[in-house]
Amino acid sequence: MSTVLRIGTHGKVEPVAAPESVRGADLDTRIAMIQTLIPLGLDAVAVELQHEVERLAGPRYAHRDDAPHRVRWGRQRGSIYLADQKLAIQVPRVRNRQAGTEVPLESYQRLQTPRAADEGVLRRVLYGLSCRDYQIAAEAVPEAFGRSRSSISRRYVRATARKLQALQERRLNQETFVAVILDGKRFAADTMVVALGLTSRGEKRVLGFVQTGTENAVACAAFLRGLVERGLRVPEGILVVLDGGKGLRRAVHEVFGAQAQVQRCIWHKRENVVAHLPKAVQAVWRAKLQRAWRHATYAEAHPALQRLHQELRRLNEDAARSLAEGLDETLTLHRLGVADRLGCSLLTTNSLESILALVEQRVGKVDRWTTSDQKHRWLATTLLELEPRLRRVRGYRVLAQLRVALKGAITQAKEVKVA
Repeated sequence: MSTVLRIGTHGKVEPVAAPESVRGADLDTRIAMIQTLIPLGLDAVAVELQHEVERLAGPRYAHRDDAPHRVRWGRQRGSIYLADQKLAIQVPRVRNRQAGTEVPLESYQRLQTPRAADEGVLRRVLYGLSCRDYQIAAEAVPEAFGRSRSSISRRYVRATARKLQALQERRLNQETFVAVILDGKRFAADTMVVALGLTSRGEKRVLGFVQTGTENAVACAAFLRGLVERGLRVPEGILVVLDGGKGLRRAVHEVFGAQAQVQRCIWHKRENVVAHLPKAVQAVWRAKLQRAWRHATYAEAHPALQRLHQELRRLNEDAARSLAEGLDETLTLHRLGVADRLGCSLLTTNSLESILALVEQRVGKVDRWTTSDQKHRWLATTLLELEPRLRRVRGYRVLAQLRVALKGAITQAKEVKVA
């Protein structure tokens, strides 16, 4: 007779007869329920194993005409996972005397595989619990083992390796991307250049990252080609938001060509300009530059910036040159006619930098980066953990208008080239 488990008033687990609807319950469901019972789960496991032994070899001391060759064969030491704890148990054995082989217990094999245990370890370590402290902070099950520093570290490596593979192999042709934001984050002596994509619905998607000493054109171009190979579509035009790195700008031009409209981050440009000025006037000039970029149209913003450029030439020639360098690319959204509604989201790289600030909260506790693989796994895991919580960009309803403007800019560039 099929049985279910009932926890009595004294904490004991007792088998009782199951109704007909429960007898056909899938083994996966029963195993998932058992794995939530800690520490009573050990008693539940024993009942489940005995139930399977009876199904295979019949009740104890009973004669079976249907399968007389399957018999009970004592016990042996084994181990199972309950939640993410590994526990030692005594496993009953069944043997096929006719074939001379062991009959495996399916429920025992399922219980030997931790259900999302590596994911649990991943989140605990990622959110601040060190491998050396894991055993102290884990759920208190006195019989548990396999929670040593090295064991937890191996499980964390496995879990993060799967996250890295998922990010690297994720296809990008399932979404229509309107914009890509590029920015770098320091990992010890290296820079990780991260690409964040904005879909036509305003959702943020992590496209990938590349490890490089600096934001140099060769490494960044290879990275962008990899995104295209994974399905990033740009023929209808794409907006690329980046800081003032020349290598990154050159890589975008080399890979995307006329399909990309580059928006230089006005925050980086502003800070580069005021860095040349005395501290006493920096706040004043930040406000002046910000007011100029706040104009809704190109016809208003460009003359305002030109006037500031002339004023800077009298004050500081180097600051004036810094403002003039790439000035027109800081006005790309103005030229496309969407600066007033998308400026808060796409005039700067802040959308990505806020994500990288959250990444720093996770990875900042790492005292020593030993290998490149370690950096890749930590960054990929953190980015994928953060991605589901990212909000849509402000002004996302205007992205359809941005797509139309990008198409028009490409068409215009082709006509100018032909002429």
